[in-house]
Amino acid sequence: MSLMVPSTTPAAATLISPGRQALDSALFHLDQAADRLHLDDGLRTMLATPRRSLTVSVPVRREDGRMDVVQGFRVQHNTTRGPAKGGIRFHPSTDLHEVTALAMWMTWKCALVGIPYGGAKGGVSVDPASLSTRELERVTRRYVNEILPIIGPDRDIPAPDVGTDEQTMAWIMDTYSVNAGYPVPGVVTGKPTTLGGSLGRAGATSRGVQIATLKALTGSPEGRTVAVQGFGKVGAPAARLLADAGCRVVAVSDATGAVVDRSGLNVEDLQAWVRETGGVYGYRHADALSHEELLELDVDVLVPAALEGAITAENAPRVRARLIVEGANGPTTPEADRILADAGTTVVPDILANAGGVIVSYLEWVQNLQACSWSAGEVDAKLRELMESSFDAVAAMSAERGISLRQAAHAIGVGRVAEAHRMRGLYP
Repeated sequence: MSLMVPSTTPAAATLISPGRQALDSALFHLDQAADRLHLDDGLRTMLATPRRSLTVSVPVRREDGRMDVVQGFRVQHNTTRGPAKGGIRFHPSTDLHEVTALAMWMTWKCALVGIPYGGAKGGVSVDPASLSTRELERVTRRYVNEILPIIGPDRDIPAPDVGTDEQTMAWIMDTYSVNAGYPVPGVVTGKPTTLGGSLGRAGATSRGVQIATLKALTGSPEGRTVAVQGFGKVGAPAARLLADAGCRVVAVSDATGAVVDRSGLNVEDLQAWVRETGGVYGYRHADALSHEELLELDVDVLVPAALEGAITAENAPRVRARLIVEGANGPTTPEADRILADAGTTVVPDILANAGGVIVSYLEWVQNLQACSWSAGEVDAKLRELMESSFDAVAAMSAERGISLRQAAHAIGVGRVAEAHRMRGLYP
């Protein structure tokens, strides 16, 4: 049984939202894995269907007295292996399709790296840059109040994502705790350390990207050229970590533009420029280039770390990187994946490459539940162990079966969730 037929023509693609395209992509990879695992139609349908989807209206009072209403979402894709886990993003293009796709990818990601969670995701269709700090707090608290019945440390544990951060998570924890009548630090991860956040959580996704990149590179990383699309929460620290490992970061981009220096960017200085000016545009020690040109640079490693759907059938034939490490969720469409595979490009898939964030979120949650605290070194060692063992399992299956790393990663992740369904059975 085929779960869906993704759009394959540019004309068709323009008729559907980016969120719908992301969901098509997620379902396509599930369908491939289900074929490889010989899953029956009933189990395929169960794995393709979210356990719970909630759409809420979030009213917000603006500073000038106006009241706006924005949409919010929370999707719990699967809870067979444990409570739901997934970030909350604030972005104007967020919709239910996108959140569903992200929740599904999180299910496979948690299963792949062996942590006892199911996948969830949340979002609010709002541009956080358009809000004052007080307005952002009001949106956050009201959204949490609307999804309050379905979240909790044993039900669904949110975390930061695009447009959210430690402060947002602090407001979420406080809102939930006020309603509970006592502090509940385990309701959310990615909190400030003063509220029970874990050391090493802030850069964990980027650290995972670095570990995956170094595992995928053959030989020394010294002098290997890297381009990073998305110099933000994940991309900027990943660029810094890769530079620290000996790679030469030659180009980065963000919403304001893209810059390149073939001799190697000073990532620390560029980060200071971004803090001062708000973006990479105009950086004085590099040349400007377009977003499209960055994706097509002749480099050893390309790290797409922005939003989904960056590498498409249209631009994939011009991608010259020999290795792509997906820091973002769903940055490569299925059609682009086939083109890259035919060209011999190695792609480390998102559900493996960017799993560092959920791994350390899990470690934070465990510390909260046990009322203990681990050192940064202990957290990093546990992160490295899980990332490297997961990478080795995916690489071994890929080599053994002659399939791509993405196909192997999905076969492992989907297979573990399917096995958990079989073991638990169907109630009643």
